[in-house]
This record gives sequence, C-alpha cells and structure tokens, in this order.
Amino acid sequence: MAWPRSSLVLPFGLIALVFACVAQASIVEHTFNVIDEYNTMLVGNLSISQLCQPPRIITAVNGQLPGPAIHASDGDTVVVHLVNQSPYNVTIHWHGIFQRGTPWADGPTMVTQCPVKPGGNYTYRFNVTEQEGTLWWHAHISYLRATVYGALVLRPRGGTEAYPFPTKPDREETVILGEWWNDNVYDLEQLAFLTGFTARNADAYTINGKPGDLYNCSNADQTYKFQVQSNETYLLRIINAALNTPLFFKVANHSFNVVGVDAAYTTPYDTDVVVIAPGQTVDALMVAGATVGRYYMAASPYDSAIPQGPPFSETTATAVVEYIGSEGEETPVLPSRPDYNDTATAFRFLSNLTALVLQDKPTVPLSVDTRMFVTVGLGVSDCQPRQVLCNRSTTVFSSSMNNNSFVLPAPGAVSMLQAHYSNATAGLYTRDFPDQPPVIFDYTADASDTAMLQYTPKSTKVKTLRYNETVEMVLQNTRLIAKESHPMHLHGYNFFVLAQGFGNYDEATATPQFNLVNPQERNTVAVPTGGWAVIRFLANNPGMWFMHCHFDAHLDLGLGMVFEVQDGPTAETSVPPPPADLPHC
Repeated sequence: MAWPRSSLVLPFGLIALVFACVAQASIVEHTFNVIDEYNTMLVGNLSISQLCQPPRIITAVNGQLPGPAIHASDGDTVVVHLVNQSPYNVTIHWHGIFQRGTPWADGPTMVTQCPVKPGGNYTYRFNVTEQEGTLWWHAHISYLRATVYGALVLRPRGGTEAYPFPTKPDREETVILGEWWNDNVYDLEQLAFLTGFTARNADAYTINGKPGDLYNCSNADQTYKFQVQSNETYLLRIINAALNTPLFFKVANHSFNVVGVDAAYTTPYDTDVVVIAPGQTVDALMVAGATVGRYYMAASPYDSAIPQGPPFSETTATAVVEYIGSEGEETPVLPSRPDYNDTATAFRFLSNLTALVLQDKPTVPLSVDTRMFVTVGLGVSDCQPRQVLCNRSTTVFSSSMNNNSFVLPAPGAVSMLQAHYSNATAGLYTRDFPDQPPVIFDYTADASDTAMLQYTPKSTKVKTLRYNETVEMVLQNTRLIAKESHPMHLHGYNFFVLAQGFGNYDEATATPQFNLVNPQERNTVAVPTGGWAVIRFLANNPGMWFMHCHFDAHLDLGLGMVFEVQDGPTAETSVPPPPADLPHC
C-alpha cells in the first residue's frame, strides 16, 4: 500500500502523523503524546462520560480512545516518537512485533527498557519483517493499557489482492474490545499492590471505546456504529484489549470466516461466534448478507475460573451494524450469547484453528533441543517490602510459573536487557528458572487437597537459551487456588500450538495428538481451564523476552518469566547497542 506523504501541524497535545514512502519499503512515522489524566489545560485531552458518571479526563494517546491506528506493510520501518505529558511513567509495547534487531523497542518496563518518565520522550523504531495481519500496541506498565492502546494493521505489500484467502474483502473494519472502569485505573492498581488484594473487576466492556446502549444510562453517543452495504464482504480486525476478560464476540444473523489470528494466516474456519482472550487478535470475513436493517454486534464475558472468583460484570458491550438503506431508527436485533462459563464453546473455537501453510513461510520445527514443563496458576506469597499496606500476619494472593512468582527489577535499577547487554546481571536476575515444577502432583485436583503447595516465593529468574535453540513447552494450569484459562503471551516470537486438552498433561496420550503439519501460529495462547497446551518455537531472536499471563491482574501477582536468548554468530544475530535516547531509570 502506498501512503501519501502528509504532514500535520496540530494544536499542542494532539498527535502529529507523518507518513513517508519510497518505491518499495516505507517509513511510517508517528508522534504519540500521552496526555495527563488530570491536567485539563492540555489541548486534546479526552473528556468522557460513560455509565452515568460525571465527565472525567483519562490518560490517552492523542486524546483518543482507542488510540490512533498504525498502518504498515511487510518491509516497512515504523518510527514512533513517544512524548509523555502524563504524571505517570509510561512504556509502549508493540504486541506481536518480532523486534528482530530492535529488542530495545519491545517496551515492557524494566525488562527491555526503563520507563519514560513524566515530561520525557523516547523514539521507538522497528521493522515489520515477514508479518501480515492484525496486531496492536498498548502501554506495558501498571493498568494504563486500560485506555492506552490501539491497532497495528500490517497489510501485504501487494494490497488486497495479495491476501491468501479466496474471498477478498470489499472493506475493512477494526473492532477493539476493551474494559471500562469508572475509577482511575492507576490508583486501582496501586492500591491493589500496596494492600496485597486484587483490584476490582471492570464496570463495563467496550467496543471501540464505547459500552453500547444495553447498559443503564448509556445512550446513542455511547454506542459505536458500523455502516455496511448489502452483499459486500468485510474483513473485521478484532482485538481483545481488555485487561482481564476473555470475550465471546457475535453479530446477530451473521457468521464469520476466520482467516487469521495474531497476524498469522489460518485455514479458513466458519463460525458464528469468535472467542478471543486478552492479547489475542482475530481476522474474520463477514458478508453483509442479512435483510437490510440494524443488528447488534455483541461482546460478552467468558469466565473460566472454577471456583468462580470475585464478582464480575455479566453484561454485554454492543455496537450497531447498520445496513445502508435501513431506516436507522428500528431497534437492532440482539444475538444470543453463550453462557459466561461456556468452556465447551471456547475450547471448540480455540482448538479447531489451524495454520494456512504458505510457501517460504516458517513451519513447525520437528526436532527439539529443550523441553520444559511449566505450571501456571495462582497461589499465595508473603508481603513484599514495598507493599506497605499489606497485612504481614498472613499471606496474600500471588501467581507463578513453576512455583516462581516473578518480580520486576526494582525502580532505580537498570532494565534486564541493559544488564544482559552489559553482562552485569548480578543482583538483578538469576539464570535458574526451572524446566520442571519443584513438586509433581495432581495439578487439577480440588484445591483443598493441595493447600500445602500454594505458597510460592518471589524471584526474578530467567531461562537462558542458545541462539537457534528449539524449545517445546507444556503449559499446565493448576488448581491450587482456582483453575482458570490463562492467556500466555510470548514477546519477540510466534510459537506453534501443537495440542491442547483438559486435566493433567499425559505425554503418552498427548504426543500422538500433536499437529506437526499445520498447527496454529500464535503469540498468545489461552491455556484451557484446568488443562494444558503444548507450544514450540525457535529461539532465533537474541534479547530478553517476557513471557507472561495477559491478565494484568495476574501479571501484577507474578505470573511471568523471561527468556534470555544469547547472541548468534554475527552482528546481525546479536543484540545491538542501546539507542542514544534510551530512558534512564
């Protein structure tokens, strides 16, 4: 796609977008102003009133919710100038981008960079390399990604005709699902950390920033509208930007043909419901073939926890699909929605997808160098020193991988990538993340039978991998507190999902199920509740790569670890020097 060169001079506080292109690859350049949640003197702040609440100013990029979309093509260089005008530390993660040769641009705070402080700035620069489809960007610090997020659309260089699926779309629409809190999300997260309690759940779900008119007090201004032309085909780029909730997605009287997930093409898959966990994306074709009228697009929660956790909103976010030629006044048709705990529907969708095998594209590695069996789940830990409001006479909720609850380096230190690059890791992290849990037990047994195993220590451990090492990881959910589907995201890589199932992983029965022909390719896998998933990837990208649950509530509790991938034999396969403007801690 050729973007016209344009330059906009905007009032202070608004975003300036500059697109420049050359004959082949392009440079896509943006300036992001992260706006102060309280400083109403800045032009471009987003004043928003939802769910009968008084208007308030939220932290946002360019005063937009969602933030501005970035459009690029395979081979482009994306340059984003981040200007932090908020009172909070900020980083931006480019979710799903490989960052080959640019690990300093990945974004997770204290893993690949120190945060951009209030009044500071940083330029993210990365290449789009062998990736097409839908990704997204979001804040990767605190709960700020509740409002700091946007789409990252990667189109084939040959345009629409280069899509590798038979039916080409007439138009495209981005659908970003989210969560909305009536409170300041930064304050919610800070209070949860300081006390050791979990933050409360969201007040509403949203579609493109709006909750829809099924909520009490909502009105037409709080409902997003899509206009469609009869019999045209639409490519819906669906993103789950919610902090903590997997979602069912439906459009009344319409069905979907899924053609991609996580910027990887799939074998076309027909369905009337899309299931999407936080961090995941789905590309789906929808034909506007219903009777001319108005139809609700609906996003409703999937809560897989057993036993069920804190109360959550069993509500539905809606947008309106409105056919050109309809009266525009009739009440939209509402689709039936799965029950909030419909694990069968969720598993059917998430496990039936397969990859579209294309010539010259990566396929699943058939040999394995390192095998890991990693438990993921909730537990308890002691209060940390910085949790000054914590009840130190008891334990508090925690989460872990292989009974190691991850803690980011303390503020004022250096990032893990900086320590790795400088070979000065002492006191910052250790290289002893285990390949197996410390104890083998009945991982999905009733929690009362395993109470003595709930305790997990806090640590900052990494798993060191040789360059080009092939890793196979079994992710096993546990029920030490509750079993639950955890969306596990790996930075810097895609992986192949070889198999999924329920109960305790059994190598003898699971291995024959491995799909080694066309397994789905992902950057975020929803491990089945009380079950397991097997993934495999090639560690051909040097750097420090975060792997963590994409429920922010669980990430804060420690459900993460880091892969330290060593340099390859050449400068091109080694971590480069840090950028000159890299933020200091």
